[in-house]
Amino acid sequence: MKRITTISSLALIASGLAGVATAGSLETAPVEAPVYTPAPTPVATGSDWTGFYGGLQVGRTDVDSDSGQLDGDDTSYGVHAGYDYDFGTFVLGGELDYDKTDIDLGNGAANVDSVARAKLKAGYDFGNTLVYATAGAARADTSVGDETGPFAGLGVTYKVTDQYTIGGEVLQHKFDDVGGTAGNDLDATTISLRGSMRF
Repeated sequence: MKRITTISSLALIASGLAGVATAGSLETAPVEAPVYTPAPTPVATGSDWTGFYGGLQVGRTDVDSDSGQLDGDDTSYGVHAGYDYDFGTFVLGGELDYDKTDIDLGNGAANVDSVARAKLKAGYDFGNTLVYATAGAARADTSVGDETGPFAGLGVTYKVTDQYTIGGEVLQHKFDDVGGTAGNDLDATTISLRGSMRF
């Protein structure tokens, strides 16, 4: 009787273990395939500034002499044309511009009639905005003679559309010995608003 009880007990234990194993396998949650989210497409932040452009500008030119005797300011207006090459984020360019003005220096002692410039430009492409530094040579046409001198400045241009831009520039000029007179040095500052068509 003892032997039958032991066998029965072993059979019950084995049956219970088999049930637990089977129950465990039935209750296991099905394995779900992972869901992959596609990587976002990079958004282009740059804008291509390569190409020719031309346009108009209007601004204010202020002229001061070292002696303090030949000073004056007036509205200036003119044209510009140039070419930019975009290297990705760095932009190089060149430009020619011409401003017409009529600045009376020293109550008729002299007049500045125009300023022409040959520019080099180097800037950073922020997408639709280009910020640049510029420098080069300027030629002032005055009633006492023409004089060539250096200039440098900063500018910004914004693309309203791919073909049309607006911007502004501040330039500082230096003209020495104007009219052939030693010490007759002029400093000129121009602030201008610009509109251009790009091709």
